[in-house]
Amino acid sequence: MKKENLLLTAWGTSFISMLGSLYFSEVMKYEPCELCWYQRILMYPLVLILGLAIIKKDETAARYSLLLSAVGGGISLYHYAIQKIDFLSTSAPACGRVPCTGIYINWFGFITIPFLALTAFIIIFVTSMMIIKRKDDA
Repeated sequence: MKKENLLLTAWGTSFISMLGSLYFSEVMKYEPCELCWYQRILMYPLVLILGLAIIKKDETAARYSLLLSAVGGGISLYHYAIQKIDFLSTSAPACGRVPCTGIYINWFGFITIPFLALTAFIIIFVTSMMIIKRKDDA
């Protein structure tokens, strides 16, 4: 896959994630918990960073998207774990007005909002790694 297509894939993933999170909060009226806000803080800038990278044909932006997606993925993984693993959910600290252990959606018994965010962060991380690897090869 060409570097431009990888950038477009990463940007599209971040854009769809942003729209999805806005849909859940603004249309469905699901109030985000504190960990959801941290994930948004790391996802939303990726839309701008990767969008500008596409326009400027700047593959070096993959370094920034790699870092943001790695941190965001870690937060998403922790958030998903405290929702789905009983031991962690009972010992999870209080997380503000909305509990981080709360589950608004549970499609197929395992797909929750943090799972969706984790999937997006993984896609962005992998595409960023591929861009960096191809840059080093060139």
